[in-house]
Amino acid sequence: MEINMITKFYDLGNRIHLIDVFDLGLSNRTGTYVIIEDDITLVETGSSKSVPHILNGLKELDIDPRNVKNIIVTHIHLDHSGGAGLLLQDCPNATIFVHPKGARHLIDPSRLKLGAKAVYGDDFNRFFEPILPVPEEKIIIKEDGETLQIGKNRALTFFDTPGHSDHHFCILDSVSNGIFTGDTLGMNCEVVLADLGIKLILPLTSPNQFKPDGTLHSLERIKKLNVDRIYFGHFGVASDVEEVFKQIKSWLPLYVEIGEKAVQLNKDHTWIADQMFDRIKGELTRLGVPDSHQIYDYLQLELPISAMGIADYFSKKSDKTHLRV
Repeated sequence: MEINMITKFYDLGNRIHLIDVFDLGLSNRTGTYVIIEDDITLVETGSSKSVPHILNGLKELDIDPRNVKNIIVTHIHLDHSGGAGLLLQDCPNATIFVHPKGARHLIDPSRLKLGAKAVYGDDFNRFFEPILPVPEEKIIIKEDGETLQIGKNRALTFFDTPGHSDHHFCILDSVSNGIFTGDTLGMNCEVVLADLGIKLILPLTSPNQFKPDGTLHSLERIKKLNVDRIYFGHFGVASDVEEVFKQIKSWLPLYVEIGEKAVQLNKDHTWIADQMFDRIKGELTRLGVPDSHQIYDYLQLELPISAMGIADYFSKKSDKTHLRV
């Protein structure tokens, strides 16, 4: 595949690099991590639209894609795994590592595609196609607590972390004592707000398996690991881990509160998204962020999807209540 584009990547230390894969056409939104060890390992693939960026990043790092040994996806949402099948064409010696509940959807992505089309509508093809199935023989399932040795002195440990989705795990790196959290600990907006030095971490509550209690349980599990840094799916690394925990535990109850109010007022997900936006904008205005800042482009993309997840959670909760009655 011939690639002609500007590559944007970051050296994060500990032989970990982050390639910006320009998810939904935005820089600093989603990335692929490259761990340079005896067994070259990638964490996240992004969508198929991200694959050229990954390949160009590997070229800049002087890595032959045929030497990539491991490709790990934290979960199977298309902005994290949708490019796996396509990427394998250029990384023929790689194996895909996935959560036990996600493997069948990589092999047959038809249900994934249907779910994503319900969320993204007419933009689906532009953002995600093509989505190629991953051959079953190329998939390895990792159970909770299992490890993967990628170098003589480097191991990755997998932790089941539901909440954002049921098919989500996080991966602890023994060298950096950092953890790749996918969407479990939300969206790190610090890179987007770097010009103002503001830290903002927001929950990611997309449909259709989001559960607030599960998210908080997974957060507490990660907290007990005493990690030194967090590698986000969206986007970059944070070393102030306590601030990450603090912000998620602050914003998530607010999202739930807005969802509860929507139920009371019989409002839909668009109302929830507007309420989320207003509350976050209020905080950013207080911190001195101008209305013209690019952070609002990211929020306008992300919040409607998170609002759908909140609405979906309360819809299912209501259905279960009616069944009990």
